[in-house]
Amino acid sequence: MTFELVFPARKPLAQIPTPLQPLQLTDTPQDKRLWIKRDDLTGAALSGNKIRKLEYVLAQALAEGADTLVTCGGLQSNHCRATALTAAAHGLGCELILRGDKPDNLDGNLLLSAMAGAAYHCYRAPDYHRNLPLLLRQTAERLKTQGKKPFIIPTGASDEIGLWGYIQAAQELAQDFMALGIQQPLVVCAAGSGGTLAGLAAGLGHFCPEAEVLGIAVCDSQAYFEQRVREDIAKAQHVYPQSGLRMPSNYCVNAEFIGPGYAKGYPALYKTIQQLAREVGVILDPVYTGKAFYGIAELMRRGAIAQRDIVFIHTGGIFGVFPEREALQL
Repeated sequence: MTFELVFPARKPLAQIPTPLQPLQLTDTPQDKRLWIKRDDLTGAALSGNKIRKLEYVLAQALAEGADTLVTCGGLQSNHCRATALTAAAHGLGCELILRGDKPDNLDGNLLLSAMAGAAYHCYRAPDYHRNLPLLLRQTAERLKTQGKKPFIIPTGASDEIGLWGYIQAAQELAQDFMALGIQQPLVVCAAGSGGTLAGLAAGLGHFCPEAEVLGIAVCDSQAYFEQRVREDIAKAQHVYPQSGLRMPSNYCVNAEFIGPGYAKGYPALYKTIQQLAREVGVILDPVYTGKAFYGIAELMRRGAIAQRDIVFIHTGGIFGVFPEREALQL
């Protein structure tokens, strides 16, 4: 049984629907069917899961008359890069609050953000974590004194607005499942800021109730992401009371594969990235998708997955590979 959902305003940006393709690796169990949802193909330099979220965030920003997007993330943030390019494409300014020391040379996502004309401000990690809300407010206030109209987007565009991008993606997945004969799947994604996980859980709860969602954490903890999902969906229910959105119970979080920490790799992760590139021509990134895919492949090898069909959401991040060239030992 499905329930009618009323979606908020959306500004089309992504090249969707994205393909859902079978994926066969040499060392995964043959009694399982592994699929990959290619959200890394949502559109050139704007690719990845962030652009689905930005469709709803940008619509809200434009509705409020904003002329400058303000957001935050790590030096190699996929979200910041997507926001910078989206802003440039729509004649908007962009300012980025970044976690980390200012690099001597630009690379990866930061290079693309700078090419798009985004102003960026780098802060040491302790200062960033301690002062982020203040830094965002101060940036917005400075822009206002310059006669501009800023719109603040939280980390990863993961909030009650951005999660609608993956509620819509869940509707798309439900159609994929029907077309491909996929029943009772386990849908797997990286959990970094929590918005993709929240949107998939809420959306599949409506459009494909027999599906389960597994978020593989790349930072923080299981309890943190479980709380984030509840908070984001509760806020969406409050902001969009006529949406018909319901609180799901179809998801879980695994925090076993974080490794040394956020954006910190380990040998099995890099081996997994190389394996997919060589065996099937799919590029994962070392921060999000690499850890999530390594996690689900390892759980499959252990026999810890009951479902026959496992659907991995490839959320993009290819530009994050380049700063890791030494770790990949190529």
